[in-house]
This record gives sequence, structure tokens and C-alpha cells, in this order.
Amino acid sequence: MFVAPFFCAALAAKGRASVFRVDLNCDLGESYGAYKLGVDEEILPYVTSVNIACGFHAGDPGIMRKTVDLALKNKVAIGAHPGLPDLIGFGRRNMAISPQEAYDMAVYQIGALAGFVKAQGGRMQHVKPHGALYNMAAKSKDLARAIAEAVYKIDPELILFGLSGSELVCAGESMGLRTAHEVFADRTYQEDGSLTPRSHPDALIAGHEQAVVQVIRMVQEGRVTSQQATEVAIQADTVCIHGDGAAALAFARHIREVLERSGIVVQSFSK
Repeated sequence: MFVAPFFCAALAAKGRASVFRVDLNCDLGESYGAYKLGVDEEILPYVTSVNIACGFHAGDPGIMRKTVDLALKNKVAIGAHPGLPDLIGFGRRNMAISPQEAYDMAVYQIGALAGFVKAQGGRMQHVKPHGALYNMAAKSKDLARAIAEAVYKIDPELILFGLSGSELVCAGESMGLRTAHEVFADRTYQEDGSLTPRSHPDALIAGHEQAVVQVIRMVQEGRVTSQQATEVAIQADTVCIHGDGAAALAFARHIREVLERSGIVVQSFSK
């Protein structure tokens, strides 16, 4: 089995499980001011964890409060989704930031969402960086450690979500955090285990059935086929679906049904 070069020791070989369990997470709270993005309320019944934008790449204080409220009402686990300060680019453009800046950005945003969660009587489960920040930290040890340190210092009980086998997951484990290896339902992979950049025409999987087949295989077999036709070792603790696509709701409903029909237990990672 091919193991991607940037994978750290956090990706361990595992035997075939008798019962497969997976968390189903979705990025929500991405509206901003007068601009509405996604169908948050409709998707919530089908996922077990949500990553709520914290105002840098998307979201605003009112949207954060409303999304936290919706998640609590639906008994869905809540996570902070800190990103780069790039509203126009939706946090998907790389920025030359230092580890100190990454740490400061993470503390600022996680703290903001944690305030809303506490004010509304809830408890935050996890942190998952967004977009370019997420992908940069997947490969950069220094950025990964800065983000993991921010999470740990805010609350060492928080779970750090990161790309399966990445430096971010490795840094979280080294810091003493619980971590969740994340895989993506609607994204294609490169042979080094990274996601295909969105600038490439084949970055997204448009067909629902192709995406579902990829997810089932990642959960049950621990592997994914890259765009270079190589087999990449992968660990699927949590599966990301996106809430901003044209068919997001239909896909959320479909993948939840197929996972359960396949005998896979769908529940939040903290359970």
C-alpha cells in the first residue's frame, strides 16, 4: 500500500474493524451580512458535527450566534472553523503568514465562537481550520504546531480535525490533543495524500454516486485512489461534506442514508 510522503506517524496501520463508525461533518455559518450562503437549517438533521465560520473567511457575529443556536437545537456537535482573513477569496487563497500569526488568528477566532457557545449553554467539541489555512497546515510543521498550540491553550479537551495523516493531525497528537483524521466526500486526492487544488478542473467530484463510493471505501478499506491512479492509505474518522453547493441538501441526505444502509454507524466523534 502506498503511504503519502507528507503523512506523519499519526496515521497508523489498523486491522479491519467489525463495526465501522464515522462522524459526518459540514461547514456551516458561512453567510455574511445580507449575503446568504448554504441551507444550514435543512442540512443539520443529516450531519453529526458542524464547523462554524468565525468571521475571517465568512460569517459574522449574528450568523455565528444563529448557527450555534441551530446546532444546539438539532443536538449536533459544534466546532470552530477558523480561516485566513480573506472574505473576498472565501479563505481559499494562500497567504504568507508566520506561525505566530497563525496562532493569533486561531486563538482569536476559536475564542469568539467559544463565547457564543458558552453564552447559549453549549460546549464546543472541536476545531477544524478552513480552506487554505487547513491545507497549508497539512504540510507545514510550523503552522500545524502553532494551530495545535492555540487549540490546546484554549481548551485541551477540544478535538483537532485535520486532513487524514497530515502534519496538523501529527502536531495535535504531539501536543496531547485528541485528533480526528478527516476525509472529503466531494474532493479528489493527489498521490501525496493532499487534496487536489480547487484551481484544477478535476478537484471536485460532481456525481453523488462516485462521491459515495469513495467515502464507503475510505471508511471500510482505509484507502483512496489518487488522480495519479495510485492507492493512498487513509484513515476516515470524520467525513466532510459541504453545505454551499447547488445539490448540498440532496447529497447530505443521500450520503447519510447510504452510510447507514451499509452498516456504518454515523455519530459525532466525541461519542
